[in-house]
Amino acid sequence: MYKCSFILLICFFLFLSSIFTDFFSNLGFIIPYLLGIVMLGMGLTIDVNELKAIIKTPKWIFTTVILQYSVMPFLSILIVNLFNFSDEIALGFIILGSCPGGTASNVIAYICGANLPLSICCTFASTIMAVILTPLLIYLLSDENISINTIGLIKSTFFIVFIPVLFGLFLKFIFKNWSQKYLKFFPFFSEIAIAFIIAVIFAINFEYVFKISYLVVVGVIIHNLFGLFFSFQMAKFLKYPTDVRKTLSIEVAMQNSGLGMTLALLHYTNMVALPAAIFSLWHNISSGVLVYFWKKK
Repeated sequence: MYKCSFILLICFFLFLSSIFTDFFSNLGFIIPYLLGIVMLGMGLTIDVNELKAIIKTPKWIFTTVILQYSVMPFLSILIVNLFNFSDEIALGFIILGSCPGGTASNVIAYICGANLPLSICCTFASTIMAVILTPLLIYLLSDENISINTIGLIKSTFFIVFIPVLFGLFLKFIFKNWSQKYLKFFPFFSEIAIAFIIAVIFAINFEYVFKISYLVVVGVIIHNLFGLFFSFQMAKFLKYPTDVRKTLSIEVAMQNSGLGMTLALLHYTNMVALPAAIFSLWHNISSGVLVYFWKKK
């Protein structure tokens, strides 16, 4: 039963979201704080020796960032041409594919039993690189100039991911026995947090859910699943450890769709933001399935 608890939680919260749509749609402001709390708990669970191993093996981070900014943009172009999408939808896919990894990937990596310290380092690295690479890729692939709030992007990642994790590590050092005793519930709390976030995202994008073309949904699903599959196989080809393969595939395939939506809405229209809006819901659901299967192994 525990093996499928995450999927059941997602279904339960999606059901609640479909009934109390207005209530959940007004809770978007909670998401960064909720992720911050989860990251604090993760800091309490991280082994310092694992962090040292990540520092000694920078090629894992390097590989992840390379795949992030090559596989996902390439898939975007492939999907856009395959389905012959309109210019607005095509631009939306290109913006989405050019984004860095999202902070929710850290939670998924934690629940899956992947390499959490590596996941956190990869998220921060790809976010830093996004300052240059995201607008550059969008320009090269679509001939569109987009400006990014550099300070805001780095600051949000820093305060949602790094500060809570560092504070968690500090608390773990101060209260060694306490942290181990009372954090056994934390994986389940993380699952509840992600399921709740999915419900909020679903409510926020509810107006699009039943109006969008099924081809756009198919394109988003292909984008995510092929990103997961290809990056996992590449890590396998490079003979990386299993936990690193999991982490790498999660980091590459879970885009920062929030950034994608923000860029699209800031510079263009709701239609351009549509692929990122759908992706924000789908990649959390697909990750829930991933958690279920990887927990079984």
